[in-house]
Amino acid sequence: MKPFTFKGMQGHQLAGRLDMPQGKPLATALFAHCFTCTKDIAAARRIAQRLTTMGIAVLRFDFTGLGHSDGEFENTHFTSNVGDLKAAAEALAAQDMAPALMIGHSLGGAAVLKAAGDIDSVKAVVTIGAPFDPGHVTHNFGDALDEIAARGKAEVSLAGRPFTISRDFVEDVNATNLEPAIANLKKALLILHAPKDTTVSIDNAAAIFMAAKHPKSFVTLDTADHLVTDPCDAEYAADVIATWVSRYVPLKPPAPPIGAPEGIVRVAEADPDGFLQDVNAGPFHHTLADEPEAYGGTNRGMTPYGFLSAGLGACTSMTIRMYARRKKWPLHHVSVDVSHDKVHAQDAGYAGTQNIDAFIRRITLQGPLTLEQREKLMEIADKCPVHRTLERSSKVITELVGA
Repeated sequence: MKPFTFKGMQGHQLAGRLDMPQGKPLATALFAHCFTCTKDIAAARRIAQRLTTMGIAVLRFDFTGLGHSDGEFENTHFTSNVGDLKAAAEALAAQDMAPALMIGHSLGGAAVLKAAGDIDSVKAVVTIGAPFDPGHVTHNFGDALDEIAARGKAEVSLAGRPFTISRDFVEDVNATNLEPAIANLKKALLILHAPKDTTVSIDNAAAIFMAAKHPKSFVTLDTADHLVTDPCDAEYAADVIATWVSRYVPLKPPAPPIGAPEGIVRVAEADPDGFLQDVNAGPFHHTLADEPEAYGGTNRGMTPYGFLSAGLGACTSMTIRMYARRKKWPLHHVSVDVSHDKVHAQDAGYAGTQNIDAFIRRITLQGPLTLEQREKLMEIADKCPVHRTLERSSKVITELVGA
């Protein structure tokens, strides 16, 4: 993650965060936050983190007058938000990182729908809890609308914070019609919305979907609230976006040189309050690691020892299959159950008095195999490379990256 600043539509310096993947990005995404929110809203952080594990760089920035960006919020409106998005896309393009994906949350989703059609590099668009009619946001102002109309502006409380809303803002959102922009989007569209969203009703998602042309997709966020504050809901949204985007945005990594190592597995913390981890091997292979709830985790992924067991089981099964295939033996199916435990060395048949790690491996071979064939395949199982790695000493070299 690194700071990314650029000039917005009104000439103010806007502050952003550019979440970078490991190595050269395979694509770039541009994220627009919800009305009066900032780039650091939890759902935006989780989605950005998930996409970076796929090789996608993500720019999150604060609109004019919000967060760490310069300017006065009371002088902004929906059109200026759209302009800020276009300015962000131009700034990325100047860095040879033109966005291929745009994601917008709430009013940011409406702004993305309006802006995306004018940004040629964009291949796909995602909205989260977005209104079909941007003027929908004015219901948050309540009785202040009369004062805004009479005085030209008024202070309103939104999410417990004071904001000055101008008459220009109200008139601008009320005059905006998104239907032509949606109908002429010519980008793949994913609509995420929660049926119980009390801020922007799900009818808005239906209207966006009906106005859009294919390819378009709609996925419900079930019980999520408008801000997607529950980490499980944010994780689900991030996973859906990550799966969907790979269909519409090319994410082909460069071919590794001949003789290069197998690759790097990146493990990145997904939840600093627990133990949830993103585990990625390249842009297409993602899973989660976690700990059971009894140990302070959320049990949403395998434990580290579970991954070790999985590696042993997978390698064993592959090795057996490879040998049986070469011999043309009638092995119809192979399965391997692996469990891990700490046992006393002497109980495991080793010298010494210390406790050691024991992996118990139970192999099932199906098919009309002879007794000799089954015995040979069990012998071959012990030759699997992961088995050999676990049985001999390994060296772990640790380096500190960065300051």
